[in-house]
Amino acid sequence: MFYRPIVLDKEIKFSKKKFIVSKTDLKGNIIFINKNFSEVSGYNEAELIGAPHNILRHPDMPRAVFFIVWQALLSGQPISGVIKNLAKSGEYYWVIADLEPKFNLKGEVVALTAFRRAAPQDVIDTTEELYETMLAIEKKHGMEKSLAYLEAFLEEHNLTYNEFIEELIKPKGIIATLLSAFKRMFG
Repeated sequence: MFYRPIVLDKEIKFSKKKFIVSKTDLKGNIIFINKNFSEVSGYNEAELIGAPHNILRHPDMPRAVFFIVWQALLSGQPISGVIKNLAKSGEYYWVIADLEPKFNLKGEVVALTAFRRAAPQDVIDTTEELYETMLAIEKKHGMEKSLAYLEAFLEEHNLTYNEFIEELIKPKGIIATLLSAFKRMFG
């Protein structure tokens, strides 16, 4: 059993130049973190290695978002998302997460890597509104109805999930350059 903090309505802000990296096995257990992960989340390496990644799941996050993410990753596809995480202190922090499957020589997915960076306020505002609606639907009618709402939202905007996220989170300027370099270093 892992520690679950009391949720506080206080945001942790961190530098847009600080990248959080983690790697998990296919069950979602953490097998690697970088120093920034510990600094932002408040957990030390010993507390995180072997822990399920959902130790960071904030209750404001709809399960449907994680369903979409896991579905893509386990099918071998990279995916991005906007995630509200819960720190050990009970505070929260918003990240843009770029998630990638890692393959063995046979082409089988064997691990998952996540590169995260601070989400800008405009991204948070757009995402928070969508997630609040999805979560309300999920609590009342289940994850399937939350997914159906998201599909209708995307259809109304004539976008796929990936297109919606890519437009929302597209890094610009120096952040795009830094993110690309960081992914090459840890990829």
